[in-house]
Amino acid sequence: MTAASTAENAAPSSEVLAAIDMGSNSFHMVVARLVHGEIRTLEKMGEKVQLGAGLDELNRLTPEAQDRGLACLSRFAQRLKGMPPESVQIVGTNALRVARNAGEFMDRAEEVLGYPVEIIAGREEARLIYLGVSHTLSDDIGRRLVIDIGGGSTEFIIGQRFEPQELESLHMGCVSFRNRYFPDGKITRRQMDKAITHAELELLNIRRHFRSIGWQSAVGSSGSIKAIASALATLKISDGTITMMGMQELRKRLVDMGKTEKLGDLGVRSDRQSIFPAGFAILMAAFQSLGIEEMEFADGALREGLLYDIAGRIRHEDVRERTISALQERYHVDQEHGAAVEATAVAAWQQVADTWGLRTASDEEVLRWACRLHEIGLTISHSQYHKHGAYLLRYSDLPGFSQQFQRDLATLVRGHRRKFSPAIFEGLDPEDRTRLRYLCVLVRLAVLIQHPRNLESPPDFTLHAHDNKLILEFAEGWLDDRPLTRADLENERDYLSKQDFELHIAGD
Repeated sequence: MTAASTAENAAPSSEVLAAIDMGSNSFHMVVARLVHGEIRTLEKMGEKVQLGAGLDELNRLTPEAQDRGLACLSRFAQRLKGMPPESVQIVGTNALRVARNAGEFMDRAEEVLGYPVEIIAGREEARLIYLGVSHTLSDDIGRRLVIDIGGGSTEFIIGQRFEPQELESLHMGCVSFRNRYFPDGKITRRQMDKAITHAELELLNIRRHFRSIGWQSAVGSSGSIKAIASALATLKISDGTITMMGMQELRKRLVDMGKTEKLGDLGVRSDRQSIFPAGFAILMAAFQSLGIEEMEFADGALREGLLYDIAGRIRHEDVRERTISALQERYHVDQEHGAAVEATAVAAWQQVADTWGLRTASDEEVLRWACRLHEIGLTISHSQYHKHGAYLLRYSDLPGFSQQFQRDLATLVRGHRRKFSPAIFEGLDPEDRTRLRYLCVLVRLAVLIQHPRNLESPPDFTLHAHDNKLILEFAEGWLDDRPLTRADLENERDYLSKQDFELHIAGD
């Protein structure tokens, strides 16, 4: 484990943020203090866990790989102790995206850490990487290309200032390429050529589009590119700037060396030597395919991006809010009606949150956003639009959202109307199933109360919640004046009863 810290560790916990990046090769944690909107690093910790190397032939994490990861997280956990949940973000990347038993590992990780753990999609990883990189660079005018080579995936981003414009994540990384092309530590010309060709084939998916957009500067982040820049400086080929000429010379040197164990002569750390040729092959392919002339290294990466993402939420600059608004615009959602449903659902939630254990910030967020987007599927078809909407939310790239949050959002939209069947909650953990079932009931009731679409403020109503029972009471005479709403609620009572959930309407 490597660590760096300062005397600023005594900062008030309310101003201290922490991020953990569970990568395919390494786990990293950074703890920082938020000062006037700027991030000041207090401590960095990292370990080579090589989670990706622990995937077996069935893409399941082996017990040994899980134990390595959990041992690392137990050391991180001591530093996190006592921090508020909203100040901590913990994410998994490619290895956990592909692992079939990722849920098992995540449950154990949450138990060790005491904080939620999320898996992010490749493009969300790319967005966060760009956020971290852009905050460590000068605020130059013009587009920049950012490349980050991880253990199981490589991210490519074109952006300007702090805004990414193109985001791609390709399924190639230094651990997976090491296992395939350099498993015995030998570096031959043939294997290097094959690795570079493989990476160039992956890059065909983005090559034309990225080159047509263009950029004024190229930046690399994370360990593999840092090690390459350092090796070039050690060889006095460059001052640390990565150039095509330098890459070509380094390629010859690697083949001449022939073995990864000799890479110490280039200043490559022992724990990075086995993956160095694989990371080099991917970067060489990027230089050749994208026509990169030179590249600088930047210290910022995914974990720094996570910190700035947390800071944005604290300052109410949540990228997720922008994502929801963009979805409403793109799919022509009736925003006024969505807002009326949201206000009604929140009024209901406030009355039952304590009884049903729904007091977390994420419970309120997923409820609000599901209400705003419950009709998103209408852009495809009115028939079964709740299912279309759920599909869009489950499988779209949504900046700012983890895969689990997208699943929760899709579940509420899928279950907001018609049959209240077990299929809606299929595959969920029992704890998540209970939580989302309660939230789904609240969305369903809010949609029915606002069914007339007259944009009324939430009516005066009272809810009394029990485990699987809800008593709904309106102000005297309100329901008598609304026979359509009464009929809707009576139908809803039948729907919910099929799942052993009782809805009682006071006065009936």
